[in-house]
Amino acid sequence: MKKFLSFRPAEKKIPPEAICRGRRLDFSRTRVMGVINATPDSFSDGGRFVDPGIALDMIARMTEEGVDIIDIGGESTRPGSGEVDEAEELRRVMPILERLDMNSGPLVSIDTRKAAVALEALEAGVHIVNDIGGFGDPEMRRAAAGSGAAAIIMHMRGEPRTMQEAPEYEDVVREVAAFLGERASVAERDGVGNVWIDPGIGFGKSWDHNLEILRDLSPFHQLGRPLVAGVSRKRFIGAATGVAEAGERMIGSKVAEAFAVLGGADIIRTHDVREAIEGIRMAEALARGEVNPGP
Repeated sequence: MKKFLSFRPAEKKIPPEAICRGRRLDFSRTRVMGVINATPDSFSDGGRFVDPGIALDMIARMTEEGVDIIDIGGESTRPGSGEVDEAEELRRVMPILERLDMNSGPLVSIDTRKAAVALEALEAGVHIVNDIGGFGDPEMRRAAAGSGAAAIIMHMRGEPRTMQEAPEYEDVVREVAAFLGERASVAERDGVGNVWIDPGIGFGKSWDHNLEILRDLSPFHQLGRPLVAGVSRKRFIGAATGVAEAGERMIGSKVAEAFAVLGGADIIRTHDVREAIEGIRMAEALARGEVNPGP
């Protein structure tokens, strides 16, 4: 078979496999993280998964479609959203987490910026803590360090309520990469042994900032850690395509996800698992000249 040149940057270091509380995940291919927003005010699905039964049905569907990780959150972080207290966030996510088998099937991630919520979720057996607050809270770092879970450090400028109010950077790619490198080093110094990074597309970035990050992921590869990219249904896709409704931004989302794969993303965070996997496999085939159909 004729081989095509890889689109992946030459300086990209393939991350080692991750051991998440005894569960193994390697990065020989791009992994898929499916999103479950157990919130009444999600930007993407309008509160569809507040009902634990419906959320569990969707997790079963995503599992059948081949998802690698399920990311469950109980607080909306859409632009302009306010904070939810710990008790309410736990009320939303724990009935789902407590009914999942953490020993088989997809890995499970808790999407939270509260250490108390992370601790309860870790008690339930989750494998990953995904913190849009970038693990700036020492208590969050201590929770992850004591658990053996992976930690996703995401960049966000400001708070969800205000983050899209005229965000400014001199060099968004370099500034975000520097932030993630510094936060990852602090987390590792505090005992977190399995750090992943996420540039936080759509979190305190303008339309241009988001596109700049997607066009140049190489500074993030130089950090030598698994790279998460979440672009699914976001506003910048609607701005580019003219599609106003988040749930209708399927085509733009899949193009952006495939572009992130060609740029070297290791994990794609998405609302539409089957379609994402199809796009990812096509992007991998184009980049490598062959399909890697591994498990």
